[in-house]
Amino acid sequence: MSPSSSRFRIRPSGLARLPRAAPGMRIGLYGGSFNPPHAGHRLVSLMALKRLGLDRVWWIVTPGNPLKDTGDLATTALRVAAAEKLANHPRIDVTAFEDEIGARYTIDTLSYLKRRYPEVRFVWIMGADNLASFHRWRGWEAIASLMPIAVIDRPGWTLRAIGSRGAVSLAGYRVPESEAKALPDMPAPAWAYLHGPRSFLSSTELRKAGTNFLTKQPLK
Repeated sequence: MSPSSSRFRIRPSGLARLPRAAPGMRIGLYGGSFNPPHAGHRLVSLMALKRLGLDRVWWIVTPGNPLKDTGDLATTALRVAAAEKLANHPRIDVTAFEDEIGARYTIDTLSYLKRRYPEVRFVWIMGADNLASFHRWRGWEAIASLMPIAVIDRPGWTLRAIGSRGAVSLAGYRVPESEAKALPDMPAPAWAYLHGPRSFLSSTELRKAGTNFLTKQPLK
């Protein structure tokens, strides 16, 4: 394939730019490697926008997950370009600012955003699979105390997530799903578990199947 036929137009400049945020905005933060991004990421975001009453969702494309192997990680530029193409929504923003601020762990990223935007109502969004391993994250209890969390159900993870150490420890702060729209306005710790349409897509499984097209695309 020639460079001119690449599916994604890479923009090296601006990858680290933060999306617009104004006081009082309700913004969901959805972090991940997006290696590759897929329709499941978009499904989660659309559900969060509606169920949480958010103004926007930010896809934070991370340099790499400390708990996962990054040997097959595509470049940040490729992942950002693919995420922008897939998101294709006026209220979903894609950013890769973590490299710029030197953040390696989620707690670093969220602490930075809270300091920079003290009047924005942030909600951390994660899948049920992440809740199952949440207790292994660096500073997980501090994360829970920093901002509300919305957990999105995933196939095969419901029971493991709810029975996990993190979920049990935070059980007293769980908000009924029927009150999820008020979550962004609640002081942390507060979290809700959201059920709804689920996707069986997984970046890990896509890579195992050899369908991680990101690593096969030349830059343009």
